[in-house]
Amino acid sequence: MTNTIYSRLTTILVANFGVPEHEITPASTFADLELDSIALVELVLVVEQEFGITVPEGELSGSDDLTKAAKLIAKVNGTS
Repeated sequence: MTNTIYSRLTTILVANFGVPEHEITPASTFADLELDSIALVELVLVVEQEFGITVPEGELSGSDDLTKAAKLIAKVNGTS
């Protein structure tokens, strides 16, 4: 289930933030992908809309990797 979330998260990063897909790995942090704090807020909003969830404030930071983000989304979504 987190694989599906990871795939959707990758799609969001490519489509909405212009991150080249070849740069995205499970260990990539948002900082590695050059998402600043404003982009991270925008990402959270897109994720909330895409998954129909509310991400608790401050749960994601630039130093978090995509694996952690996918696990957080799964947890909040009740699919972990």
